[in-house]
Amino acid sequence: MISLQFLLTAFVVVIAPGTGVIYTLAIGLGKGRLSAVWAALGCTFGIVPHLLAAALGLAALLHTSAVLFNIVKFAGVAYLLWLALQSLRAGGALAVSREGTSEPGWRIARRGALINILNPKLSIFFLALLPPFLSGNPATAGAEMALLGGVFMAMTFAVFVLYGVFAAAARDLILSSERAMRWLNRSFAAIFAGLGLRLAFERGA
Repeated sequence: MISLQFLLTAFVVVIAPGTGVIYTLAIGLGKGRLSAVWAALGCTFGIVPHLLAAALGLAALLHTSAVLFNIVKFAGVAYLLWLALQSLRAGGALAVSREGTSEPGWRIARRGALINILNPKLSIFFLALLPPFLSGNPATAGAEMALLGGVFMAMTFAVFVLYGVFAAAARDLILSSERAMRWLNRSFAAIFAGLGLRLAFERGA
């Protein structure tokens, strides 16, 4: 069940730069190492609803219901565009600045969780990813999916923390250059806006 093939597949998925990775990098650069860990934690827990949906069959409903899919999708689009604005606005939640803005870790984690929760493609992704690695025994399918999901989440958290720590290590170098900070803020804004637009054109089926 937890085979080398599953671990390699999960690792490739987790390490690929996506919205959660970009968010964790932005937080690491803007607020430092501890905040990046909170961001990684939030992104990881944002996976839970999608794992539950896949296990309970709700992902199939999301896949077939255009209305439900679009509701979640456009909520996600609006949220990503809001994050893009936060990268550009002085004092924004994702702005990289020399002064920085301190905020409770739970707020950072909440934003990270919402990034994943409001992405309907994740439920469909887990519905496709996990079943091929199950034993085929209906009596243990739920427990097996929970175990595979737990391994995937642990891997996600570990990789995202590494991304965040790397970004935090580069923080002092970035903060020494006004030009670099402007470039980063504009880049993060463009990336989040681009991810939002890409999500807007996603189809449920």
